[in-house]
This record gives sequence, C-alpha cells and structure tokens, in this order.
Amino acid sequence: MPKPAPNSLESLALGLDFGTTNTVVAMSSDDGQAKVLPFSLDGDTHATFRSAMCFWDEDGDAARDLRFEAGPWAIERFIDDPLDCRFLQSFKTFAASKSFTETHIHGKKFTFEDLLTAFIEKLRAHAGPALADLPLQLVAGRPVAFAGVNPNETLALERYEQAFKRVGFAEITYVYEPVAAAYFFAQRLTKAATVLVADFGGGTSDFSIIRFEPGLGEGGSLKSIPLAHSGVAVAGDVFDYRILEHAILPQLGHRARFKSIDKILEVPTHFHHRFAQWNQLALMKSPAVMRDLREYLRYAIERDGLAKFITIIENDLGYPLYKAVADAKTALSSSPTATLAFRAEGMGYDLALDATIERAAFNQWIADDLQKIEDAVDEALGEAKLDATDIDRVFLTGGTSFVPAVREIFDQRFDPKKIETGDQLESIAYGLALIARSENPAAWRSK
Repeated sequence: MPKPAPNSLESLALGLDFGTTNTVVAMSSDDGQAKVLPFSLDGDTHATFRSAMCFWDEDGDAARDLRFEAGPWAIERFIDDPLDCRFLQSFKTFAASKSFTETHIHGKKFTFEDLLTAFIEKLRAHAGPALADLPLQLVAGRPVAFAGVNPNETLALERYEQAFKRVGFAEITYVYEPVAAAYFFAQRLTKAATVLVADFGGGTSDFSIIRFEPGLGEGGSLKSIPLAHSGVAVAGDVFDYRILEHAILPQLGHRARFKSIDKILEVPTHFHHRFAQWNQLALMKSPAVMRDLREYLRYAIERDGLAKFITIIENDLGYPLYKAVADAKTALSSSPTATLAFRAEGMGYDLALDATIERAAFNQWIADDLQKIEDAVDEALGEAKLDATDIDRVFLTGGTSFVPAVREIFDQRFDPKKIETGDQLESIAYGLALIARSENPAAWRSK
C-alpha cells in the first residue's frame, strides 16, 4: 500500500493546546517534525490564537442576526466597536465550574460547550485549507489542576469532549499540558534523564516529573516513566489581578465610602474583585450590576474613583486596561520599574489611570502566590520521592516563566545549569502534535 501523502487526512497528526490566554494548534509530519499552524491578519502572522470571542448583533432582512469572531479577529472587532460587542476572554476558567451552567449573549443562551464549539469552529475557519479536513483523532492538552473554586475535573473533561465531538473529532486523547511540553523537550535528550517540567499558563501552573530513556521504548522509541504530577490555580491571570488590586483599583473607588441613612459604609468589595478577574469582565455589564453601582455612586463620599470604575464597565474598556496591565507585568521581567499609563477617550468621558510599579513591590504582592507555586513544586518532588539533586533537567515553559521571582524559585532549588527555557508559548502544542504522531498516543493519556 502506498504511503499517504504528507497532507492527506490519514497522515495528519493534530495537537491542540486550548489555553486560558492563548490557543495553539500544531501539526506533525511523517518525518517527526512539528510545526505550529499560523494565523494571518492584516499582514501579521500569529503563532498563537487568542482565547477570546466577540459577539454582536447585525440587522438582517427579517431579524437581527447574532455574529461572532474569535482570536485576534475578535479583538479587532471589539476595538472597532466596543459598544456593540460582548467580549469574552479567559472563558477556559469556567470549564470545571459547576456553578457556570450558561450565559446569555444578546438574548441567546450559551453553555460552556457551546462557547468552546463556536471558538474552535471559528479558529478552524481562520486556519483555511490546513484544517479543511479534520482527522478523526485529536490529542488535546489539559491542565493538571483546573482553575476555579472547587473545580470539577470530570465535568470539565465532559464539556471538552462534547465540544470536540461536535466539531468532528471522534477520538480524543487528553494529555497533561506539562507532559506534552516534556515530550517535546525530551526529543533533544541523548541520554536517560529525570526531567521536571513547569508549565505556567494563564490560569494554572502545572508540574510533571518524568523519567525519559531515549531509544529504549518499543521499536526504539522514547520510553517514559511518569513519576509525579501537581498543579495549582495560580498563574499569569492571578499576577495581573495583583497589579490591578494594588496599583489600579484604589484609583477606581475600591473601598470608597458612601452614606447610608446615618451611617458611613464601604462600597462592597465584590464588584472590584470580580472586575479584576478577566474571565468575569463580560459578566459585569449587566443591568443589575450597573444599577447597584450607580446607586452607590449617588450616595458616595469619594465619587471620582467610583465614577471612573462605572465608565470603564459601561464603555467596555476592560480589555485595553487588561492589556496595559499585562504590558506592565512584562516590562517588570526585564526592568526593576514599570510605568502603567492607561488612556481612554470617548463620548462623554476622558479617562486617565497612572501607576509606577516597582518590581520589589510586585514581588511582595505575589508573595503568597509564589509560595503556592513553591509548594506545588515540593509536592511533585515528594510524590516522586526525589530530592532536587535527583532532577537532571528542568524545563520551564509559559509566559509567566519570565517573571524573575518565578525563575528564582527554580534557581534556588536546582542547579541553574540544569534549567532550560524555550518556545514558551508553543512547546505544549508541539508536544501534543508529536504525541499524536507516536505509535501509541494513548500511552501518554492523563490518568
């Protein structure tokens, strides 16, 4: 029987890294090489597809028609017309939540499965001919620990399964995201090694310890022995939250006081706490929330900050503020000081928020979060019954691995010469695609 052509459906091996912030699709070829599927918009090529969606109504011949976009196209549509767009980001954090059953967008009900199905279908459309025909099999990444309060792992995977099968995949293999990154990293090993992989995403930080033995598997393939997995719902989004909490929310009426008959009370803090969580932004602009905030503003003693807060929510300025915060966090990775300058001007408002952030202060803000990451690393070492000196190689992946205080956790525990980074945003997808190409993808399935 002739060998399938490199681009035939039978030879297509697909890995999908659906992330809280970014989604990456990789394909592997018969020669064992993996490549990330690129997306082009306005002449710019993106290796990642932002995990965001934008919904809007459009007048049709007979009735209003609900339209949507995803990825960088959703961001472009939102920036062009924020008032008409319901913008969703970080919706992966709802996957394991029992309390999230559905959301209503322009009068239409969406479950998590509906959102994920729509997102993948739009991603597929923008991929063009590369994903015109899907293979029956998919290798998809999953976190070791899902984000959220009391996350339900079984529920999350059931929701994933429904969405992926609606798109057209018949057989889905789920692989821990750090295991996929480890598999990609292990391709460069020339001798047996015990590897710790730390994957820092937007919603979770996950850790896996695996013993790799090149060429000792069936048919000379890579042999692996999983030793430990651990994870914690602390990652990039939480670090963004800390910057907002300490540098921005005080300028937006956080803990502002208001008069209530003969008492002076504080505006309930839950409004600002929800606002500072990116996955909650889309839920803030509801009639009930806006009515309550305006009532507090009516009796507020400190009005300026609360008025700015309402302006940001009313005019859908959460995303550009989110980008300013993320840019400041990135700047702190290479500089001891970062300036956060946010400007927004529109009909009836002219908004300015400024903050100078010292890295030392940022490290204090995230101290408790760093401790949780340290504890998760120690948990993995304990489960594997290994000391730090028993680890031969450490591979860090994900954008948060650039944060100096995060890197310091590993520099203090392990020999810095053993630590490697690279392909921070794409290594998981590479690994998933290579696993999809392997002789037995099920052997890498998460337990």
